Amino acid sequence: MRRTTIALLAALEASVSALVGYGIALVPLMLLWATHFGLAAPIDAFFRAAADMWLLGHGVDLAVRLDELTAALLGVPGAGDPFVLTIALLGFAVVTFAFGLRIGRRGAIGGNPAVAVVAAVVVLAAVGGVVAAVAATGAARPVLWQGIVLPASVMAVGAAIGAVAESLRSGAPADATTSAVRRRLAALPDLAVDGVAAAVRIGVGAAFGVLAVGAVLVAVVVVAGYSTIVGLYQALGAGIDGGIAITVAELALLPNLVVWAAAWLLGPGFALGAGTTVSPSVTLMGPVPGIPVLGALPAEGAPLGVLWLALPVLLGFGGAVLVAASAPERRDEPWWATLAVGLGAGGIAGLVLGGLAAFSGGAAGPGRLAVVGPDAFLVAAA
Repeated sequence: MRRTTIALLAALEASVSALVGYGIALVPLMLLWATHFGLAAPIDAFFRAAADMWLLGHGVDLAVRLDELTAALLGVPGAGDPFVLTIALLGFAVVTFAFGLRIGRRGAIGGNPAVAVVAAVVVLAAVGGVVAAVAATGAARPVLWQGIVLPASVMAVGAAIGAVAESLRSGAPADATTSAVRRRLAALPDLAVDGVAAAVRIGVGAAFGVLAVGAVLVAVVVVAGYSTIVGLYQALGAGIDGGIAITVAELALLPNLVVWAAAWLLGPGFALGAGTTVSPSVTLMGPVPGIPVLGALPAEGAPLGVLWLALPVLLGFGGAVLVAASAPERRDEPWWATLAVGLGAGGIAGLVLGGLAAFSGGAAGPGRLAVVGPDAFLVAAA
């Protein structure tokens, strides 16, 4: 496939990814505008709010200044002062990442993965910059440079992973960049290449194993606390249209909850405000943000307590056993090679989980809500 065609397809798909993410935020807001506000409220405010949500979902900081009435209704100390939202609604980033995987795979199949990755990143950087500039108001102002860099970075990571995975899986035809990388790898000792590959497989597998268990844990907690969640929806009195908007926001927050559950399994846990801790060893809860799904969190410690901490260890051990069973037996390997693989796998798993923890937390509001989510360094070290 010609480079121009690959670049155009990648640019088009990157644009579609932004439209899909923006549409997910916009549709429930338009429903609110039509039903709750009777088409009377300024529509541009809803378009800007959707843009803010899309940017926030990619980690773009949002400087907020509430008017006196809204601050009083919120009832949170410090709500009348300017504050910064830094927590990312990772559901939007997941959409962009998934499109990036597809773009990278398509570029690798076409023989020009680097062209596809660069085209997609450039387009999304331009889109992010335009959205951040247009969405800025006195009440909410995204950080412009982050709007340019962060959505494009999410796309770049997804596209790069997709391109590398497809190239390794199918031996797709390579462009000059990919061929140069392959030649460099071929020149390295087999022991080093195999060791790094094994460390990556074990580390990434262990990290996603913990995330998978975290997802199951979130599902169990939501099912167990379903009646509480429904009661909080009713207490909010948001109606059908408002309930749909709240549910979409909760779905955008769902990947964050999975990462927080993984941090809980690893031991450090997470915070839902300054001075709070939710972990297997201790649970210290204060007033929880008014999101219905958070009402399912148990006010007391979990059953079995610190025994949950053994689960990530078992996952890491199981991953190592599976990789060792599938690898060819090499009796001439030095003893330190196995040790290096284990240390490397632990480091990679820590980087993956620590990075996700850093991306999943931040400031969710004024005052005590400035501290929400896990401590990334503790999660990486665990």
